[in-house]
Amino acid sequence: MLKIDMFSTATKVKGQGVGSAYTELIRLLKTHFPNEFAIEINRYNRADISHYHTINPTFYLSTFSRKRGRKIGYVHFLPETLEESLKLPVGLKQLFYRYVIAFYRRMDQIVVVNPTFIPELENYGIPKDRITYIPNFVSKDEFHPVPTAEKHRLRTQYGYSERFTVVCTGQVQTRKGVLDFAKLAQANPDYQFIWVGGFSFGSMTAGYSELKQLVENPPANLSFPGIVEREHLVDYYNLADVFLLPSYNELFPMSVLEAFSCGLPVILRDLPLYQQIIAGYYAPAQTVAQMNDWVHRLATDPTEWEQYHQKALAASDHYSEDHLAHIWHDFYLQQAQIENAKGKSHVEK
Repeated sequence: MLKIDMFSTATKVKGQGVGSAYTELIRLLKTHFPNEFAIEINRYNRADISHYHTINPTFYLSTFSRKRGRKIGYVHFLPETLEESLKLPVGLKQLFYRYVIAFYRRMDQIVVVNPTFIPELENYGIPKDRITYIPNFVSKDEFHPVPTAEKHRLRTQYGYSERFTVVCTGQVQTRKGVLDFAKLAQANPDYQFIWVGGFSFGSMTAGYSELKQLVENPPANLSFPGIVEREHLVDYYNLADVFLLPSYNELFPMSVLEAFSCGLPVILRDLPLYQQIIAGYYAPAQTVAQMNDWVHRLATDPTEWEQYHQKALAASDHYSEDHLAHIWHDFYLQQAQIENAKGKSHVEK
């Protein structure tokens, strides 16, 4: 069996996509390949492959051990993508950004969930042949549509009315477009809006004061239920009619895949990333006015709603667990072969 050591503390901070992506991958490997891959988590035993999901200093130090085998780094962010997420003192920020890149450079192979990261990593001195793009995915067993009767029951359970409902899930951050989401709620008092998520990084969150004031005093038709345990997220997708993420800067949000998997029509700010990976599956908008137009179209035109419902299900099939299982399986085997070949060449020398 191939011995794979996973290194991560992603699940210690609730409500962030990195933790969800990590949890999904562990479950996928243990479900699909129990007899091929032996998975250990945060152990420092000898391994064929060490896969680093977070960039803890202790993990960085471990990369200097010969026990680590082939070192794989999962890149969920770059220094520039943190600018609108975290508020750090200038000196500490510069030091942290240098550390992030140093960590990535220690890897034998990098996996990105965002193909737009590839040229950026090349600019940091990481060769393109050491970078692999593998998208995120979600489990259809966990995230799936429900019958209409169940949708009504969920609304009653969570205290929502039968009004047309727009949902978003994600951290409460300025870059996520929370303020624009609130503007849409104010412009549409007959609809209800729900933002599921909170301040995963507390007062370090960029724009924390303004966002905290909004969360504590939202428009009457906008609710912030806070950070919800992952097993209950599906309920919020399924009690809604539309998913809308007005984010200005994204990686490859798990929330979009979760919404697709639940069959929700998806409205997104039309970012270059989305144009590369999910073009044709979502309703694109550049401005709040365009988002507002899409909300009204999907609320009032059943044919339009059904069209984007089917697009969501098609996207879910494209990023299905079964499809990604084969990709991860082949990737790990290939990396192990490279490591074995490297070992043999050292012996011959």
